[in-house]
Amino acid sequence: MKNKASLTVIFFTVFIDLMGFGILIPILPTFASKDLGVSDFEIGFLIAVFSLVQFLFNPLLGKMSDKFGRRPLILITLLLTAASYIIFSFAASFLVLFLSRLLAGFGGSNIGVAQAYIADVTHKKDRAKGMGLIGAAFGLGFVFGPVIGGFLSKLGYEYAGYGSAAFSFLAFIFAFIFLPESNTKKKSESKLGFKLFDWKFTKETIKNPSVSLMMLLFFIIVFSMANIYGTFAILGYKHYGFTDIQNSYLFGIIGIVGAIMQGGAIRSLSKIFTDRTLVLTGSIFMMLGLGLLPYGGNFTGVGIVGGVLAIGTGILQPTLLSMISKFAPSTQQGAVLGLNQSFASFARVLGPLWGGFSYEFLGYEFPFLTGAAFTLLTFIITLIFLNSSKVKESY
Repeated sequence: MKNKASLTVIFFTVFIDLMGFGILIPILPTFASKDLGVSDFEIGFLIAVFSLVQFLFNPLLGKMSDKFGRRPLILITLLLTAASYIIFSFAASFLVLFLSRLLAGFGGSNIGVAQAYIADVTHKKDRAKGMGLIGAAFGLGFVFGPVIGGFLSKLGYEYAGYGSAAFSFLAFIFAFIFLPESNTKKKSESKLGFKLFDWKFTKETIKNPSVSLMMLLFFIIVFSMANIYGTFAILGYKHYGFTDIQNSYLFGIIGIVGAIMQGGAIRSLSKIFTDRTLVLTGSIFMMLGLGLLPYGGNFTGVGIVGGVLAIGTGILQPTLLSMISKFAPSTQQGAVLGLNQSFASFARVLGPLWGGFSYEFLGYEFPFLTGAAFTLLTFIITLIFLNSSKVKESY
C-alpha cells in the first residue's frame, strides 16, 4: 500500500507541475511571433534551448538523486520552474524570453529523477505501468493546461505565465507535504561522481546492447515528436487560421488520448503483447499521425490525426522507458534514466531547430514529414534488431 501511495503522490506532483507547463507551451510560439516579432526559426531556437539545458543537467540531477535522494531534487527544481514562469510574464524582448527558457530547462531536468522514483517503488513486472503514470501525468497536464492557458491568454499572455508559476508552486507545496523519499536504502551504494556530463559513465552504459538500443529508439521518437513542438501551434495559427483557444483544444485532445493510453490502456496492452509488438504498433500510429498533421484540412481533421499521434506516443514512451529501467542496474536507476533523459533532451534540441528551419525555409509540411520519416526508422530498427540474441538474453 505504501508503494501505491507513493506512486499516487509522484503522479499528482508531476501532473500539477505539467499543468503549468501545458498552459505555456501552446501559446509560447504565438506570443513570440505576434507580440515580440520573433521568426519561426528563432521560435525553434527558444524551444531548443530549454532542452539543451536539460541535456546538460538531466544526468547530473539523476546521479545526485541516487546519492542524496529523489525528494530534495524534485522540490528544488519545482521552485526553479515556478521562477522561470514569473520571468516569462515580464518578457518584453527575445533575451528575457530566452533567459526564462534557460531557467525552465534546468527546472525541467527533474523528469529522470521522477522516473527513478517510479523505479524505486515498483517491481520490474509493473515497471511499464509505473512509467505510464509519468506519461499520463504529461497527457493530463496537456489536457487541462492548454485549455486554461487559452483562456488566460485572453486576459494577456503574462497571466498565462502567472498561472503556470502558480501550478508549479502548488506542486512544490504538495510534494513538500506528501512526497516521501523513495531512495533511502540506496544512498550509500551510489559512488558516482557529479560531473556535468560523465563521458566514462556514458560509455559504460552504452556498452550494454539492450540499454543502448532502447536509448537509440527513445532518442529517435523524441526527435520525431520534437520537430513539431514549436511548429504545431504555428501550423494552426498561420496555415489553418486557428485561434489560441483552438490550438489549446488540439493540445488538449492529444493530451487526453495520451493520458488514456499511458494511464490505463498500456497496463492491459503490456499484459497481452510483447514489448517488441508494442513498439512496432506504436511506431505505426505515430508515423501516420505525424505524416498526416499538415493535411488534416480543418479543426476536426487535425484533431483526429492528433489523436492517432497520441495513441502512438502513448504506447511507445512507457514501453521503451520500462525496458531501459529493466536493463539498468538497480543502484543506478537515477543515473541511467537521467542519461536517457539527457539524450532525449538533445533530441529536443535538434528537433525544434530543424522544425523551425524547415518550416520557414522549406515549407510547412517538412517538420511533420521529417518526424514521420524518422518514426519509420524506429519501426525498421525494431523489426530487425529487437529480435537479436543479445537483446533477448539481456531481457
